[in-house]
Amino acid sequence: MMDCFGADVSRRIRQDFGKRRPDMQYLFTERAHLMCPHMCFGIAAAVKRSYDEGRVRDAVSLLSAAHPFLNALLGYEEGANAYFYRVTDQSKAALSLKNREISGIDSAEIMKEYENLTGRDWNLFEEGMLKIAVWRMGESTCFLLVFHHLLADGRAALGLAEELADCYAFDQKPAFAPEQLISSAKDFPADSRLPFISRFLVGWANRNWRKENKFVSYREYHAFADAFLKDDAVRYSITRFGAEELRDIQRRCHENQVTVNDYLLAKMTLEDHAEKIVIARDLRDRFSFYRKGALGNYSTAFSVKVKAKTKNLFALSKAVHEQVQKKTAYSRKLFLVLQCYAGLEPGLLDAALISCRGGFPSKAGQFIGSMFFGFGAPSGHSVTNLGKIESESIASAFFIPPASPAMGKTQGVLTVNGVLTICTGERPS
Repeated sequence: MMDCFGADVSRRIRQDFGKRRPDMQYLFTERAHLMCPHMCFGIAAAVKRSYDEGRVRDAVSLLSAAHPFLNALLGYEEGANAYFYRVTDQSKAALSLKNREISGIDSAEIMKEYENLTGRDWNLFEEGMLKIAVWRMGESTCFLLVFHHLLADGRAALGLAEELADCYAFDQKPAFAPEQLISSAKDFPADSRLPFISRFLVGWANRNWRKENKFVSYREYHAFADAFLKDDAVRYSITRFGAEELRDIQRRCHENQVTVNDYLLAKMTLEDHAEKIVIARDLRDRFSFYRKGALGNYSTAFSVKVKAKTKNLFALSKAVHEQVQKKTAYSRKLFLVLQCYAGLEPGLLDAALISCRGGFPSKAGQFIGSMFFGFGAPSGHSVTNLGKIESESIASAFFIPPASPAMGKTQGVLTVNGVLTICTGERPS
């Protein structure tokens, strides 16, 4: 493994990455996903074409040719303590052809393989950021795509799964999608600046981090993460709402002027007595440089906090709906998390989780990890809803959400061809 030594990069250099090396994409907001275990997630899909090994290999090859990040390993600039996507001339997507039959998308073997692939920390200097397992499934073929969060957010992952399915089933060649990530805080809306108290805390943490004069190398993190994952058990379960049941929920949501997502958040609030729930929000329409189909991260997250003063599910759904509308109406609230990522020293972001869990001594890292990201204990709740799609190539699918170390329970939601599936990851209390 490459050993990563160097000093924290200054804000001026860090905000100028794109200008220094236009041929590379540097980690900026993605840095928060680098040294954090369980930053993987998956999409399992039953594709409407019988198993054909040659077609599988061809489809993955065509997909890699269209998406540069599928050919990338992690790169590092020592003097600047800067990580980047080191695009090579060969696909780094790891393909595992199981060459055996499974009964269907509900087969326990799919989740067993997911847990096997995510039960260790990937060495991104040597491994790519996508792993694909493939099974025979009667007249269909089952694909399990496991993504590192550095490769994509949930929306990009779903798009990639759709491209792969269309290519495999219908010979539809994926279109080339140039990558262009968020590269500096200048990419954010002018009215999204951090509020005063957040700016104060970020500045205070940065100053203390620089005083500590410490550094977390990738090697240190990798050893810590491997040990962490061996003991960090996450149990997964899957729940499906069929077309008729989903239509009934949609009808009741429409009558109460709330969304299905509001309903799911309210349901978790009631059932789990959750004080607040973190949800993801896509921001592709807010970045003029985003190109359709590009991988990378263009999403944010924010928390919804509603006190359950009623046990009426739809009354609570309305309260959730109001909170979501307030959070998304103002750039300052919507971009809060990304602005924090942008404002913090990169080395401090690296230290956030490992300091909270006793793997690295840093008061600044522990402060940021516990106060900003909730890494002190996995007690949070989250829901990531990738929305709904109608597909001629995908018969059924589900989304396995990343099990952030801050979350005790997380749900991944995906609706395909009128069937809503929730995959829940939960840590034993």
